[in-house]
Amino acid sequence: MVVTFDFDQQIDRTNTGSVKFDARGKVFGTEDVLPMWVADTDFAAPDEVVQALIARAGHPVYGYSLFPDTLYEAMIDWYAQRHDWHIERDWIMLAPGVVPSLHAVALAFAAEGEGIIIQPPVYPPFFSAASKTARRLVINPLVRVDGEYRMDLDHLEECASQARILALCSPHNPVGRVWREDELRALLEIARRHDLLILSDDIHCDLTFAGHPHRMLATLAGEADRIITAVAPSKSFNIAGMGLSALVVPDPEHRQMLQRVFERMHMEPANPFSIVAFEAAYRHGGPWLDALLDYLQGNVDLACAFLADQVPELRVDRPEGTYLLWLDCRALGLGDAQLKEFFIREARVGMNPGSSFGDAGSGYMRLNIGTRRAVVEQALERIARAVRTRLRG
Repeated sequence: MVVTFDFDQQIDRTNTGSVKFDARGKVFGTEDVLPMWVADTDFAAPDEVVQALIARAGHPVYGYSLFPDTLYEAMIDWYAQRHDWHIERDWIMLAPGVVPSLHAVALAFAAEGEGIIIQPPVYPPFFSAASKTARRLVINPLVRVDGEYRMDLDHLEECASQARILALCSPHNPVGRVWREDELRALLEIARRHDLLILSDDIHCDLTFAGHPHRMLATLAGEADRIITAVAPSKSFNIAGMGLSALVVPDPEHRQMLQRVFERMHMEPANPFSIVAFEAAYRHGGPWLDALLDYLQGNVDLACAFLADQVPELRVDRPEGTYLLWLDCRALGLGDAQLKEFFIREARVGMNPGSSFGDAGSGYMRLNIGTRRAVVEQALERIARAVRTRLRG
């Protein structure tokens, strides 16, 4: 029996408390924009997740909850089967999201004033995990070489002597790189020379395209390497609002250090609904995810071909992973504030300004194509009309 999934289904997310839809007025100053910004998708979660939530809601007591053995088993099986990564149960620490985990790692493994390396343009919480914990940012910008973003490893070597932690985004948000094994091995060598702890945020690890397999950094590590990996089913299965993630921490001393921070912050992630969604997604979501990747590949193909043909002034590198496009809009000749307003007022498309990903994102915009193809087409047409009007009259 062939199971089909309808990713073209129209689902009205307005008035559901959706950040992407219901915060448009606050974020963009108008409701009249297509919301193509915050990184969740507009697709219904796998039916197995929905049914698990309905079944749990049917039990009328929603009290304090424990994590069942079956949740750990589902996660361990998922990463063994999909990523050839064999996790031991004791390594797993559950947490209320990857962003709180970033802050917890900063607090546990660097003292005030000590350095945390980040590689912008990068997901904004990488900045705040240092700034909001009184740690010092050490900036190792990505560089573009031969049409792709790469790590500046020579500069990273210089940065490593000034830091205690390296925060790695893998796959990378927003530029869409899936780091190759040779790149990860080079990163590990630098970390070893400087005794860096690496926090590898692999939240998009399931969302990679053909020809770009994701390699978990932890699978390349030796026993002496200091690696903590952050993962979650949230991006893979569109359940980010459930607020449950995991840190994989092989070193028992590291787990103790993190546990002390968790206790100090009173991080209690055990929500009865997030528990069943987490387990159901990892246990049953494989066929749905495979179909989603095919659909997203179609959106990527459409967007890249359309922009190259209709709006060549906006350069875009084809993403190797994620459902995010990183648009180089510098040919428009606008400052960052003007650029944001141009897309809001002229194109009526709400995107994330590249400047929010650090200085290296100046002149860029991030476009979320994790939505129905008809919406992607509509957004691209709006962008094309606005650019033509501005540049060509």
